[in-house]
Amino acid sequence: MCLCALARKQNKMSETKYLKLSGLEPLIVTPESNFINVGERTNVTGSRKFLRLIKEEKYEEALDIARNQVEGGAQIIDINMDEGMLDGVYAMTKFLNLIAAEPDIARVPVMVDSSKWEIIEAGLKVIQGKGVVNSISLKEGKEAFIHHAKLIKRYGAAVIVMAFDEDGQADNYERRIEICKRSYDILVNEVHFPAEDIIFDPNIFPVATGMEEHKLNALDFFRATKWIRENLPYAGVSGGVSNVSFSFRGNDKVREAMHSAFLYHAIKNGMTMGIVNPEMLEIYDEIDPILLEHVEDVLLNRREDATERLLDLAESFKGDFKVNEKAIQEWRNGSVQDRLTHSLVKGIDEFIEIDVEEARLSADKAIEVIEVNLMAGMNVVGDLFGSGKMFLPQVVKSARVMKKAVAYLLPFIEAQKDGKSSSAGKVLMATVKGDVHDIGKNIVAVVLGCNNFEIIDLGVMVPPEKIIQAAVEHNVDIIGLSGLITPSLDEMVYLAKEMDKLNIKIPIMIGGATTSRAHTAVKIAPEYKETVVHVNDASRAVTVASNLLQTETKVDYAKTVRAEYDKLRDGYLNRSRDKNYLSIEDARKNKLKLDWDNFQPVKPNFIGTKTVAVELSELVDFIDWTPFFSSWELYGKYPAILTDEVVGEQATALFADAQKMLSQIVSEKWLTAKGILGIFPANTVNDDDIEIAGTFHKFLTLRQQSQKTAGAPNIALADFVAPKEAKQDYIGCFCVTTGFGVDEKAAEFEKQLDDYNSILVKALGDRLAEAFAEYLHLKVRKEIWGYASDESLSNQDLIDEEYKGIRPAPGYPACPDHLEKPTIWKLLNVEQKIGVTLTESMAMWPASSVSGYYFGNPESKYFGLGKIKEDQVIDYAKRRGIATEVATKWLNPNIAD
Repeated sequence: MCLCALARKQNKMSETKYLKLSGLEPLIVTPESNFINVGERTNVTGSRKFLRLIKEEKYEEALDIARNQVEGGAQIIDINMDEGMLDGVYAMTKFLNLIAAEPDIARVPVMVDSSKWEIIEAGLKVIQGKGVVNSISLKEGKEAFIHHAKLIKRYGAAVIVMAFDEDGQADNYERRIEICKRSYDILVNEVHFPAEDIIFDPNIFPVATGMEEHKLNALDFFRATKWIRENLPYAGVSGGVSNVSFSFRGNDKVREAMHSAFLYHAIKNGMTMGIVNPEMLEIYDEIDPILLEHVEDVLLNRREDATERLLDLAESFKGDFKVNEKAIQEWRNGSVQDRLTHSLVKGIDEFIEIDVEEARLSADKAIEVIEVNLMAGMNVVGDLFGSGKMFLPQVVKSARVMKKAVAYLLPFIEAQKDGKSSSAGKVLMATVKGDVHDIGKNIVAVVLGCNNFEIIDLGVMVPPEKIIQAAVEHNVDIIGLSGLITPSLDEMVYLAKEMDKLNIKIPIMIGGATTSRAHTAVKIAPEYKETVVHVNDASRAVTVASNLLQTETKVDYAKTVRAEYDKLRDGYLNRSRDKNYLSIEDARKNKLKLDWDNFQPVKPNFIGTKTVAVELSELVDFIDWTPFFSSWELYGKYPAILTDEVVGEQATALFADAQKMLSQIVSEKWLTAKGILGIFPANTVNDDDIEIAGTFHKFLTLRQQSQKTAGAPNIALADFVAPKEAKQDYIGCFCVTTGFGVDEKAAEFEKQLDDYNSILVKALGDRLAEAFAEYLHLKVRKEIWGYASDESLSNQDLIDEEYKGIRPAPGYPACPDHLEKPTIWKLLNVEQKIGVTLTESMAMWPASSVSGYYFGNPESKYFGLGKIKEDQVIDYAKRRGIATEVATKWLNPNIAD
């Protein structure tokens, strides 16, 4: 049973007024939400680099800072352009417009941060989704406060309210609650501002300054936070955490400890979000005990001499610290429960059978070792994982230890079996028909298994009838569906309909890269009378499963989910339709017009198809490691993630394991790399089609239809290839795989009860396939096609896509239609030449495979298609020679309502 769920079940399920923000994706702050981290580096007052880039108009580089914030785990990004030499209105407007065109950044909400109202309003005019204003206050009087609040409400944003009034900034507990209460009453009773959209900043001031009046700065913040949460219904609390450690600038070790300890106590008292630099945080449980005691003496004002003692100690905490090696083996002297818990938490299986046997001899029945000893340890794992003190790779290692312990006990349990089940519930897991990806599904299965759920894993490409049959046959409590490609969404809808027809009453959990809470609410949930809930990551799976099954929560939980999804669906269906779309004819008139008269395409050194043989060792240097860590829910950019203060230690351990396995993969030839490519004469015809000379084949492209700003074109991939009437041009396509051998090796590990290495080999197979695509693209640019023969780029430059030309892939933003893949397969004879096949949903098998096009034009670039209108869908269906209904099915996620 998940302790996260047990700890949270006391929350009032009737609470429905949650802070709801959004970028491209929603962010809903519920009682179950962890602390919301606001990224602080896109702030000209807090980042010299960001300020320099904005001043020099290097906005593209500035976007990378925002992107790194999101990749590093920021759930909101704070954007501030307050600097005397900047045109803040211009800078804020331009930067937010640029972010809107970057889906990987725009997916999170934006905090428009300024002390100048004109800059805030400029941001509100262009912000995407629902953001937060930081900030307003009573500093300029009630009239201005109300005026600003009404405008913010009209623009549809949430607001941070500073504890500041006409008499100045609140600097003690009484003034904090007085100003916050007055501000709240004005906003709620006079402006009618939604209470859940109000976030107070009760002022975080430095401590340990040596000034008597600053001794209560942190403690007063904690007390004010608690008072706000208890007395101002639905309001949240935020703050700039780095302020508290200002006295120790230059001593990062002490500052990191202060930030973590401050957050620990602030969150306990009700702080919901904050502007925090993750690189300046220490893991609370890993702060040196002596340093922590001194820091908390200051924060909590526990001693008169707290400041002096911390200042004296701080000098000795400027270097690195080594673990007391003697303590490493001391855990073996603890009780059997302590030893089992330690082994599970640390993922150590060296002594597990010895300790399990000792526990078994002390128990009445072998099953009690699982129910009592092992589950006690796994509950600790669940607690640590749920609170962010333990990370996914560690949990998977814990599962490996747990499985080995259970395997040892099984013969004894079978001998004493009394027919009773001790599991928390039975969960069927399946990747839906046509989809071959299962890393995420397997991770969720491991995490659920760690929490005593019995898992029935049907694998990948599972047809709906098999899922239904197995669910009924095994009498499962929950069905978990996974999908990575867009056709999987339709499979989930179809399955829900079939289960409803059969009057099956098993709740469904939905997960996978293409799935979303919105799609689940709008498309799947209405087709099934029972509960359907979207689970966005492994850390939420146990809480959701427990709430679905526990007697004391399941009825209220099901009602709450249904009500939330009904509201989300109604809001979606009744939203004001964005009419800023062009007809397909007008979009084509606004196509990208390249100067073909003054451009001469480079004639390829090779025309035709060829298979490519490569040793795995040649691909290692081309690996992009950042997505590898993301697949384990460790977020940050490689190599910086290895020294990240939050996940760095675990990322380093995971990376070491990956390097060790990668060495074996290469030296022992676990996997096989196979590739094929083709370069062909080609031209654009009829605006959006690319005709392959000498064949009957065409690549059909889709064109952006959203209304563009003046001068910006509506792009299709066909725009990067010369029209037939202009001159001869060329295009390439490819397919590579490193997947042969992955499933077999993963199965070997699974037989050894080693989920960790089973998932690891699949993740490395995926990375090697992407590396193969990168390697082959380099060969094409420099040698095979040769349009960039003098290119000299580092691996990081390749990862950052600094090269000329592009290699987009069917199913991705520029060309989301998976139906383009069969054309590549026919042109290259992929299946016969290298053995990679397509499922009926156009997923590639083996899963560790990559396919796509090569465009050599130096003006070609990656872009997102965005939403398209029905007229283009009809036109596309005619061009492809298929029914409009079929085209609609494949293009559905991109069709505008």
